[in-house]
This record gives sequence, structure tokens and C-alpha cells, in this order.
Amino acid sequence: MTAAFIGLRLLNGYGDPSPWSVQPDGMTTVLSFLRVSKYPPSLLFLLATLGPALVALGALDGVSVARYNPFLVFGRVPLFYYVVHWYVLHLTAIGFAWSRYGRIDFMFGLPQALSFLPSGYPEGYGYNLWVVYVVWTLMVLALYPLCRWYAGVKARKPSPLLSYL
Repeated sequence: MTAAFIGLRLLNGYGDPSPWSVQPDGMTTVLSFLRVSKYPPSLLFLLATLGPALVALGALDGVSVARYNPFLVFGRVPLFYYVVHWYVLHLTAIGFAWSRYGRIDFMFGLPQALSFLPSGYPEGYGYNLWVVYVVWTLMVLALYPLCRWYAGVKARKPSPLLSYL
């Protein structure tokens, strides 16, 4: 898949709507080559992500990890984490909006990127990337005990319904 990505990307005419181009220096040319469309997923995006992922999966296949490795805990309950984190994330965003702007009405409509109507978002809405990373880290740490508990529930009660969440 990685070889197919390189071959198709070198052709520069199939698999992705945005062609790459030679840039003033080598690093930006490489970045232009690697920049592919994620939404909608292009063939080149799928090849560029699935190829290395399958190589990593093969390389890590025989590796054993500790019983309470955090990655193992999250890996046992991925959908549970995904669903719970969306609610926690939205509540956190509401709290941030209230503390920064004094109102939260704009948090309950469509995001700016998905609406053709005026969204009501305050001017300059958003946060620096370091704030996003801090909130993300705190959220993962806060949800770890809940995910560990739910992984234990799934291990104790082998229900087909629990296996999906």
C-alpha cells in the first residue's frame, strides 16, 4: 500500500484532488507530496495511512504489554471511550464558552463550517493549540479510571451487548 501510494502520488494525476508541487526547499516539497485529502477520504489518503498502519501492526504483533498498560485499557473499550468523551468534551467546551464569553447559546447550533447561516459564534472564537493539547491530555487522564472500570465490567460479564460498547 505504501509503494502504491508513492507510485500514484508521483503520477500526480490520480487518487487525490490536490496535486503536489515542487516547493522552494526540500522539506516543503516532501510535505506537499504527503499532503492528501482526508475529507472526503481519497485513495491516496487511505494508502498513506493504511500502509504504515499495517506495517506497524505486523511489527508489534508479538509484543506483550503489562496487564494494566493504559493503551491496553483504552484498547479494550474504544467505543465506550469515544461516546463518553464526546459528551465530556461538549460539557467542557460549554464551560469554556461560559467562562470566556459569558454565554453558551452558540454552542447548540451547527458549527461554522457546516452552516450557511450566521452562526453567532463570538469574534475570535477558539483557543491556541497548546490549550487544546492540555485539555485533551486532562480529558484522557480523567476518563482513564472510568475506562478501566468498564473494561473490568466487560471482563467479568461476557455479554454480547457489552462487547459492542
